[in-house]
Amino acid sequence: MDFSLPEELVMLKKMVRKFTENEIMPLENTVIEREAARGMGDMRSIPPEEEERILAKAKELGLWGIDVPEEYGGSDLGMLAKNIVEEEMNRSIVWIMLPPDSPNLNLLLTCCKKEQYDDYLLPYARGEKISALALTEANAGSDAAGIQLRAERRGDKWVLNGTKTWISFGPKADFFIVIAVTDKEKRQRGGFTSFLVDRDTPGFKIMRNIPVIGDMLVYELVLEDVILDDNKVLGEVGQAFVPLQNRLGVRRVELAAKCCGLADRLIELMITQANVRNTFGQPLAERQFVQGWIADSTAELHATRLMVYHASWKFDNGERDLRVEGAMTKVFGTEMLTRVADRAIQAHGALGLSKEMIIEYVARMVRIWRILEGPSEIHRWLTARQILRSGKPYQTIIM
Repeated sequence: MDFSLPEELVMLKKMVRKFTENEIMPLENTVIEREAARGMGDMRSIPPEEEERILAKAKELGLWGIDVPEEYGGSDLGMLAKNIVEEEMNRSIVWIMLPPDSPNLNLLLTCCKKEQYDDYLLPYARGEKISALALTEANAGSDAAGIQLRAERRGDKWVLNGTKTWISFGPKADFFIVIAVTDKEKRQRGGFTSFLVDRDTPGFKIMRNIPVIGDMLVYELVLEDVILDDNKVLGEVGQAFVPLQNRLGVRRVELAAKCCGLADRLIELMITQANVRNTFGQPLAERQFVQGWIADSTAELHATRLMVYHASWKFDNGERDLRVEGAMTKVFGTEMLTRVADRAIQAHGALGLSKEMIIEYVARMVRIWRILEGPSEIHRWLTARQILRSGKPYQTIIM
């Protein structure tokens, strides 16, 4: 078996690492300061002018549209390439979303009708518009099948009423992919429908920012008699659930790739600390428990990276159902980074708790990621359910 990356991906990885170190990491102190000063507001941690500068530079380097098909103006390098880039860019705590966001891209590619291309798919693929998924509700988080937002047929129109919460992007999004109940009896088995809702649609309101731990901005959305034509239905009426699950699988693998980048950075910091810090006449590198932290962190990062690459390889070879791979990889990746961040804090002592370093920031951010896109407990249940239904162990190698 050949475990080497193709030369073009090796070159891409090296380029993105250099780009991250030269253009993105210098902003880390600014991000830490702005996040600390935010309080209960929703000031973005990256100054807008700096984000625009970095995105412009990324576009010059060809980092936009990495996994967008060539026919829509992208590089068509696939999911593995995109996740290699995500890993390298997420060696920094300065979060930059390269257009377009892959999970929603794949959902639009799967479900968009021809008449929706000009308004949604094409401008989204080119990075001209930002989208947000509006799925979660106050009583329907882990259990997505429990959503209550309704879409009722009135004449030749759809009328949407309800509330969504914990929605990312908020005011930045140009349009929202809203999941609604169109058949109360069928629900997820033929009763959920996706709708494309523009930000300025009458009756659609971004009500408030919900302050949360770490550097993440989430919002509450309210839809009051939002009237939509049939051309705003994404995909088929009642058939939103399966494409939605596939979309969530893409995000979960991507989150694990981000965890790999940050874990790699924290291990690098631990290695430096172990070699330069002396206690009781010896460097920390000579302490067996410090050696254990670094060894365990390295092994767990290696395992997570292989899981990310394997899931990405399956996707690039035509497999769209990544429910098991997404669940396993997301659990393993986020919990891996949680442990690595904790070890990094221990290795640095009081310095690891200070805002003079990125470690405490990572420790708070990964706590969000263990909830985002579904908590670990749900993913373990999902994995076990799929394996038990199949009646056989998971096969890593396709035979």
